[in-house]
Amino acid sequence: MVRRAAPQTGLAVGSALLVWAVLLVPLATLVAHSAPGTVVRALGAPGALDPLWVSLGASAAALAVIVGAGTPLGWLLARDRLPAPRVIEAGLLAPLLMPPLVIGLLLVFMVGPATPVGELLQRVGLSATNTFLAVVIAEIYEAAPYYVLGVQAAVAGVDRELEVEAELLGDGAWRRWRRVTLPLAAPGLASALAITWARAIGAFGAVIIVAYHPFGLPLQIWTSLQETGLPSALPFALLLVVVALPLPVAAYVWSARARRRR
Repeated sequence: MVRRAAPQTGLAVGSALLVWAVLLVPLATLVAHSAPGTVVRALGAPGALDPLWVSLGASAAALAVIVGAGTPLGWLLARDRLPAPRVIEAGLLAPLLMPPLVIGLLLVFMVGPATPVGELLQRVGLSATNTFLAVVIAEIYEAAPYYVLGVQAAVAGVDRELEVEAELLGDGAWRRWRRVTLPLAAPGLASALAITWARAIGAFGAVIIVAYHPFGLPLQIWTSLQETGLPSALPFALLLVVVALPLPVAAYVWSARARRRR
């Protein structure tokens, strides 16, 4: 049995390495074509880093809203505490499956200036088109399903008998969540958070429809490519990768170690 398994294991490892290498080709190409001097000059120009601050601020705000609202929603779905859970899941899958450009078009009809929501925002001096708020809203719609469904999967993987035992020992709902559910679901929650961050900070399709201004990094890459060509867009693409990847990589490494320890 060991002799039969060895070729299969070697084939699996070889296939994994091949896929890994192929997926890293775009990143390696980006680094290879980004000369340090060109990157420094492009990012050192006055106002060149403004899109970075827009992307970081909007993505952080979107992530805070998503985590605040999505964590209890994911927990309730995982524990069957909501009516018609399949309908709610379908509502989460709809924006996940729709092209981002379609999401942007629909947001115009939902929060644009001529809508009831848009008129309400205007009364308090806000607007959901071509503003920082619009960027945040677009990122929420593009990224939220990833987090809620990730939380649902992570919480569903926690043995409910452990929660029941904690309840029998006198722990309330919040204490059970903090001492039992959260530690066991943490690896999955970390992965969901990381994916959501990467999705939010890289959002483009919905953002370009409802918030062409102010520029975040994805829009800056697009406009640089359209106006002055590929070489001028590469420094901003490299910057987006640098700020988007660390959290997902760290979350993956931590969650993998946590699962091994568990």
